[in-house]
Amino acid sequence: MRIAGLAFRNGHVLVHRAVHEKFWTFPGGRAEVGEPSETTLKREMMEELGLEATVDRLLWSVESFFHYEGRDWHELGMYYLMQLPDTLAFHESEIIHRIQDGKNALEFKWARATKEALTALDIPPYFIADEIENLPQTSRHLVWNDGNLDDK
Repeated sequence: MRIAGLAFRNGHVLVHRAVHEKFWTFPGGRAEVGEPSETTLKREMMEELGLEATVDRLLWSVESFFHYEGRDWHELGMYYLMQLPDTLAFHESEIIHRIQDGKNALEFKWARATKEALTALDIPPYFIADEIENLPQTSRHLVWNDGNLDDK
């Protein structure tokens, strides 16, 4: 179960990646057993950014199928619209935050919130690039196949 949030500022959306990967994702993480998804997102933002997130509304619940690190995955994901404090640094192109999260070094940056920019950054799940400029007004459920992420 993956919980992620989309935070916007100045026409940009916050993204992050493990530095050993070529593709980016939206910040978040795995839900713990017995933990509501909104609580997961708030916990992950505190752990990774040291900031208290405000969770707005659920945008998408997604059943994602993909191949990664030599395995087939079926991930259940919830993607929320969230707000982060203005104290989080903003720069249009530079990395704004780095953290060691267990065995992964993570880096965060703001990306233009356009289909073209998200497509160029290679951000799964890939349907979000198509909808980033016109977010759903009510939550949607999708079944999505991102294919082989090992090639990304």
